[in-house]
Amino acid sequence: MPVYVQNKYGQPLMPCSPAKARHLLKDKKAKIIKRTPFTIQLLYGSSGYKQPIVLGVDAGSKTIGIAACTDKKVLYAAEVKPRNDVVELLSARREFRRARRNRTTRYRQPRFDNRTHSKHKGWLSPSIEVKIQEHITSIKRICIILPISKVIVETAEFDLQLIKAVEQGLPVPQGEDYQKGEMLGHYNVRQYVFFRDNYTCRCCGKYGKGIKLHAHHSESRKTGGNAPDNEITLCDDCHKKLHKGIITAPQLLKRKRKSTRDAAFMGIMRKTLMERLRNKLAIPVYETHGYVTKYTRVELLKLPKTHINDAISIAYGRWGLKAGMYHNFRLPECSYGIMPVRHHNRQLHKATILKGGIRKNNQAPKYVRGFRLWDKVLYNGIECFISGRRTSGYFALKTLDGKAIHNGANIKNLRLLERSTNYLTERRGLSFLPKEVGVPSPNFR
Repeated sequence: MPVYVQNKYGQPLMPCSPAKARHLLKDKKAKIIKRTPFTIQLLYGSSGYKQPIVLGVDAGSKTIGIAACTDKKVLYAAEVKPRNDVVELLSARREFRRARRNRTTRYRQPRFDNRTHSKHKGWLSPSIEVKIQEHITSIKRICIILPISKVIVETAEFDLQLIKAVEQGLPVPQGEDYQKGEMLGHYNVRQYVFFRDNYTCRCCGKYGKGIKLHAHHSESRKTGGNAPDNEITLCDDCHKKLHKGIITAPQLLKRKRKSTRDAAFMGIMRKTLMERLRNKLAIPVYETHGYVTKYTRVELLKLPKTHINDAISIAYGRWGLKAGMYHNFRLPECSYGIMPVRHHNRQLHKATILKGGIRKNNQAPKYVRGFRLWDKVLYNGIECFISGRRTSGYFALKTLDGKAIHNGANIKNLRLLERSTNYLTERRGLSFLPKEVGVPSPNFR
């Protein structure tokens, strides 16, 4: 496993071997600045010799694959899990604000000139903004420990109208058909849903004058959004019975189609991500596409399908190191898992009011028994993270993939390894190698 190196001014250099790093630390010529990935900083001047390093990025909504490669070996490989909780948090905030408006509290005049989308034309929803920013931040974090000379990003754009047409058995859209979506001629989703269902209750079949209709969300708006396939027409009586649990018909509770939120995200973020990367990075940034990556991975490198292998294929693809048939390079000894986390929120008190009008505090102290939330600790030889704390000294421990290590580990059995940051990093094994053999392909050395 390579040791990443910075010069005395904090600029990245080529990584060195663990043995070399051990000698530098022993001779007081370097100091440790990061444990995962292990990074040292030199305390003396160096020549600054660098090789061309290409960073391949497999952009994604749920997982980002990253690999930094030279012509001979892969220096760094990681999987980043972007935050997917923004929609839920904003929905919870909306519910709290709606409840607060109905209480007898101080009143603030509405201000309609403080909305972000009214300030600039390139406004994107917060759930998309946070994922774009995490792509950029992940790339910048690699540029801190390695002298990257080129960044190549694979972006994707999905034809949602074609996907919907194929699923529904409709003709493939051609030309002007793309300007005629399913809601053509309808001014909002609710009116289209009523028209689609023939203004008839999907549960009891009531229709006609005097029947009050509702557009019911099969999945909650927090989960499924306002897409037409997530809404059905119900009369007022059936809608109330459904929410009370009296009606439990599965066809009313299940969404018609699988959500295309992730596919829509990739189409929205594609141009914005490339534009921002080119503005914020001082190195060349290129864009590639999925068919190029697949050809490099399958035909040239003979690697199975994973996010990290896609990132390696991007780095060795047409715009990168241009690997040929039977190209020999060395895979890394490990990969890294990275996940951004929140430490606090802005909610001061619990929403539930206890007897006597008592409202418990929602925010815990920053340190409990000397440990902070998401500190990396060693427990029975296992590296894990603190996901929950109790003042009694018993903590909940988890790995980054959510696996529970212990729900009540004694503080006496914990040893602090790293203080938590906004991005948690854990070392993983070679999960990107062929599973059927468990070793690299014979084409590699």
